[in-house]
Amino acid sequence: MASPDTRTQILDAAERLFAERGFRGTSIRAVTDLAGANLAAVGYYFGSKAQLLAAVARRVIEPINAAQSAGLDQLLARTPDPSVAALVEAFAGPLFDEMPAGDEGGAQTSRLIVTIISDPAQEMRDWTGPAEDLVRDRYLAALARALPALSEDELWFRMRGILAVTAVDRVQIYNQRAPASPSSVAARQWAITFLAAAMSAPPTGT
Repeated sequence: MASPDTRTQILDAAERLFAERGFRGTSIRAVTDLAGANLAAVGYYFGSKAQLLAAVARRVIEPINAAQSAGLDQLLARTPDPSVAALVEAFAGPLFDEMPAGDEGGAQTSRLIVTIISDPAQEMRDWTGPAEDLVRDRYLAALARALPALSEDELWFRMRGILAVTAVDRVQIYNQRAPASPSSVAARQWAITFLAAAMSAPPTGT
């Protein structure tokens, strides 16, 4: 098997370090040292640390976004107004599918998503582009039709909660390493039931 090219080695190293240390805690030198690459290679291939983060995040998120888009397309082909539970499953299901329990790659993806959600660095929120925004906006629009009583801000808060619950669960399952840990299938079903109920809760009074 051919060894990964320098760009892929840098992406692999950066994904691991960003997931473990966050944006500010990860230096270009640490990435290139782990990748076995020249210090100038990040600038050559990516331009900056922020652009490297964007490339790492997109590599992880693109398969999830593609599955989410396909799931929503299938729902809308059947009905213009899918149920909340169906929308939650189409949105959250791919997160479980791409982060299977007991898989090192899935655990690293989970840690990276948790870091993106929780890291205070602005760069962790600036990496998204039109493709990611389109998926988010399509689900927000569909959920807004299904949950018309929710404000836009509260609806987006609940959608972020779907990401957080799923990623934290995957990290915990991987770190637990216990024989009694639930299968990915069971955890997926539990999460969708829980998250659909949370999404459907009455709006918060002001």
